[in-house]
This record gives sequence, structure tokens and C-alpha cells, in this order.
Amino acid sequence: MRAAVFYGEGDIRVEDQPDPIIEVPTDAIVRVVRSCVCGSDLWSYRGANKRRGPLGIGHEFVGVVEDTGSEVTDIKRGDLVIAPFTWSCGTCPECRYGFQSVCRNGGFWGSPGSNGGQGEQVRVPLADGTLYRVDGITEQDTDLLPGLLTLSDVMCTGHHAAVSAGVTAGSTVAVVGDGAVGLSAVIAAKRLGAARVIALSRNPARQELARAAGADDVIAERGDDAVAALLETTDSVGVDFALECVGTEQSMSTALGGVRAGGHVGFVGVPHGSAAPMSTLFSRNITVSGGVAPARAYIAELLPDVLSGAIHPEIVFDGTFALEETPAAYAAMHERHVTKALLIP
Repeated sequence: MRAAVFYGEGDIRVEDQPDPIIEVPTDAIVRVVRSCVCGSDLWSYRGANKRRGPLGIGHEFVGVVEDTGSEVTDIKRGDLVIAPFTWSCGTCPECRYGFQSVCRNGGFWGSPGSNGGQGEQVRVPLADGTLYRVDGITEQDTDLLPGLLTLSDVMCTGHHAAVSAGVTAGSTVAVVGDGAVGLSAVIAAKRLGAARVIALSRNPARQELARAAGADDVIAERGDDAVAALLETTDSVGVDFALECVGTEQSMSTALGGVRAGGHVGFVGVPHGSAAPMSTLFSRNITVSGGVAPARAYIAELLPDVLSGAIHPEIVFDGTFALEETPAAYAAMHERHVTKALLIP
């Protein structure tokens, strides 16, 4: 099969790789029909994460089940499935509590010994606990596939930011971050009934996407200026909820500075040097909650809205590339020409 392989900083190659096979009875083989590049993939691509290649890469994919191990009972050949960005057993305490992303028996696509999602096929460990079957939809329903793909990670991650913060109907929400997760958080906040969503973005194209996602206002400032703008637009009070979707020290500082006393911050940005100062949380009674999104737990809730068109998370894909063009997709996202790249094998 053909698959994208990470070799090092700025070095993604599409190469021939061995076709995956069933290794243990709980495995399944999935033929990928859509995948994509995630903003977190860029941390490795940019050298911020010290990842040693060569390794498969990519953790978001939708596909068709090609084969199953003898102990797989919940899915069968021919099923269209969504693969969350981690595999999980579905039975351990963490999974039973709804946090499959920290399953004690799980793992991440592209780790040593596993396939990445940016390829033609993937061996899926713990298939029954991992894969989510989408009934009544086939790979010929091409218009629906991008929306389904967002449920493997990005839409569920944006939703996790809003849920972690506790967004309520009628509230005012600021979304810090204009990438695909930030755009998904805008959609999620509106879906939960926020009366006003303020997106922070300096990029004109992403500002348009944020408005399409449901943002009522856009603030272009950054850092202290962004905090000042948030306070100004909320009569010096601050927003009820801030959703941090970047993972830098500046983005967390903006979220904490822009939320009102007693407000809540939901964070899903992978931390890179960011830390919430305890003195700020204490003195202003701010609650901070979030982390790695349990995508598997959210799919059932979000899927009906994707299929009905009540929400349109597929708008995050503003660039489409063939699998062989994966290196170009990474470069386009790195250079901020593309918000999120859709890959078609």
C-alpha cells in the first residue's frame, strides 16, 4: 500500500509500505476513503515535538472494513466506519467513564508498531471498542464523508472545549485559536446555545470561515491587545466562557485574561509552554478544565447533526489533496495557506 511516512522536521514522504494484516483476533483492517492532516501533526513537522522517524503519520480517517479478526463482533466487512484519533478497548475503567482517549489498553495511530491514518489501509487494534459504524452511509456518499471525518478528531475536540468549559444557552463565548479546532469550537458553542461567540483571528480567510461557522464577532488583536479588546466589547466584564484551542502560553493567557471573574476556560490545545497561573485562578475564581478529547464518546451525540446538516464542520477543509500530494498538504498548512487539508487516497 501507499502511505505517508514522517522522517523528520519538514520531511514527509509517500512510500510503499507492507499491507497491514490481522495480527490478533481483536484487529480489523480498514481501507481508508478519507483522511486529513491535523494541526497537531504540524508540531512534529515543525520540529516542536521531537519525534523520531521513519514512522507512519496521521490519526484521522474514515474507511471501509476489509477484514476482521475472529473476536470482532460489532463490525463486519463492508461497514463504513469512523476511526477516532486513538484506539481504545471500550471496557477498562477509563473507557467506561467516557474517556477513551486515555484508555489503559489504547494507543495512538502512527506510534511504533502501528499504521498512520494517512495511507491506503490501517490495521485497527481493539476494533470493537475503537471503530464507530455509520449505518446507511457508503463511500459513494462523497458529500457526507468530510463531515464524518471531522468526528474522528477535530469536531469532537472543539466540542470537548465547549463541554469542558460548560457553555450554556444565552452565554458569551470567546474562542482563542482560528485553526480547525477553533472553528469547530465556534460550531460547538453555537450548537450548545451560546448567544454570542467571539472568534479571535488575524487571518482574513479564517475570519470568513469563523463567521461561516457561526461567530458573531471577530477580534484581530493578539496578546494583551486581544484581552483589552475582549474586555472592551463586554463592557469591561469579560466573557462567560473562553475556549483555548492553540496550546501556547500566549493563547492561555488570552483566555484567562478575557474571561470574567467566576468564568470558565475549556482548553484543548496541546500544551507547548503554556501553564495556568494558580494565583490568577484563585484570585478571580476561574475554573479551567479540558484535555485530550474523548472523541469516541462524542460521536453518537454529534453524528445526527452532521448527517442532518444541522452543523457543518466540513467547512474546516479548505484544501483537498491526493494521498500522493501529502507533503504538499503539510507545506500548505505550515505556511497557513490552508486551514485543514483533506486527503483522498
